[in-house]
Amino acid sequence: MGGTSEREFLEKVVKVKEKASKMANEVRDDFAKMEKLKAEALKDVEEMRRDAEDNLEKLEREAAKSKDIVAESRDRINYEIREARDQVQDKYRDLKKRISDSIIAS
Repeated sequence: MGGTSEREFLEKVVKVKEKASKMANEVRDDFAKMEKLKAEALKDVEEMRRDAEDNLEKLEREAAKSKDIVAESRDRINYEIREARDQVQDKYRDLKKRISDSIIAS
């Protein structure tokens, strides 16, 4: 008759289950990689903010100590430092929100 035997069917079922398990493990690995990338991104965003703040504070102190800078120039420098701080904070908040939103979505 030549029909498929029970053993052949069971072997095919085992192969399907093995393939599904392998794919599920790959997906789990992908999720783990994504979570690691998100954690690294959060760390990088914090470092960006911290470094920028430190550098801007240093510039502010240097400008305040400089005897060669007239008051009007010092005011412009301080204004630019405040603007830079605001831009850094905006970028920090935006990036942190995007990362947080992606964590919540998953």
